[in-house]
Formats: sequence, C-alpha cells, structure tokens
Amino acid sequence: MDEQKSGLIAGADGALRCFWHGNDPFYQHYHDHEWGRPVADDRRLFEKICLEGFQAGLSWITILRKRENFREAFENFHIDRLALYTERDVERLLTNAGIVRHRGKIESTINNARRARELADEAGSLAAWFWSFEPGAEERPSVVDYATLIANPKTATSTRISKELKRRGWSFVGPTTVYAFMQAMGLVNDHIEGCVCRKVVELEREQFARPG
Repeated sequence: MDEQKSGLIAGADGALRCFWHGNDPFYQHYHDHEWGRPVADDRRLFEKICLEGFQAGLSWITILRKRENFREAFENFHIDRLALYTERDVERLLTNAGIVRHRGKIESTINNARRARELADEAGSLAAWFWSFEPGAEERPSVVDYATLIANPKTATSTRISKELKRRGWSFVGPTTVYAFMQAMGLVNDHIEGCVCRKVVELEREQFARPG
C-alpha cells in the first residue's frame, strides 16, 4: 500500500495505522490509546490546548516527550493554581530546561488559566463549552482520508472556536492549533479510514456522554 496516498502504515503487529506516528513505539502508544478518544475532563482539556500552544513551530512528538516535565512545571495544569502565577513564576519557569523556554508561551499559559476559570464559571465547565462546538455531520468530510486531512489543517469550526477564545482574551489559540486540539480530544474522529483505531474511537464517541 502506498503510504503517501493512503496515509496508513503497517506496524510491527501488521495492523494499519495513521502515518504520523512513524511506528515510534512511544508515539504509537499515544496514537492508539489517547489521540481522538473523547475527553470531558477540564484539566486534560486545558493541558492539551496549552501544550498545543507550546507546540507551535515545533513537532508534537517534541512536546509529547516533554509532557511529564510540563506537568511538573505547571502543577499538572491545575487551572486555579496557574491563574495565581506571577512574573516571578515566569522567570523561574524560564530556567527549566525540561520544558520549552519561550516567554510568550509561558505567559500565555498563565493568562489562559485565568481566562479558563472565567469561561468555566460561565459555561459550567470547559468541557461543556468546548463540546458545544462539536461539528455536526454536515460539517464533516464523507470520508476521512489522507488527502482530506492534509488539505484541511483548520476548519470552519476550529476558526469559530479560535475567534471566540481570542475575543475572550486567550492567546496561542489559532485555528490550526484549535483543530489539532479538537482532533486529539475527540471532538472529531480523524483517524484515517482503514486505521485500526478508527472504529474503536467512533464507538467511544457514540457511547460518550457529552458534557453540559
């Protein structure tokens, strides 16, 4: 099977999977057990959108390999704790070699924690707010294949979410960043047709109790 056309690669177990993990065992585990599984936990949603912001200009595998360092540095992405961080905390984090030491992204995470608290208070939870944007079937491609994914790094839905977050004062939440977040947190199922995980994820999405 031509990987460039199908977007699928065969693993050591012979199963076909989405191409992007490259059969790296660590990355494949993320693909198989996390990516696309629907999430309703506010902490995990906040963590992911922050880490997607840190990923901007880098590869996701770089951030994924540092994820435990990020969790330790940012108090497991506890929204209320991060909302209290000060400039002294920013300076301290800039000395942490285990994370991406980018002042703007660090400051964005702290700012976004404050904005996340406001949003959760208004909507009842971050999960309720994000899942209210879940795209309907009419907004989704009839077939999720390699060509469709490559051609659509952002969507109308991710653009709407991005604009609304920015209006509310969030940063590092562009439409492409938001769409990567949507894919990872299960708001859409973008496992390519033929991927061993696609039907499993779709079943989880069918059984998932939407928050709010």
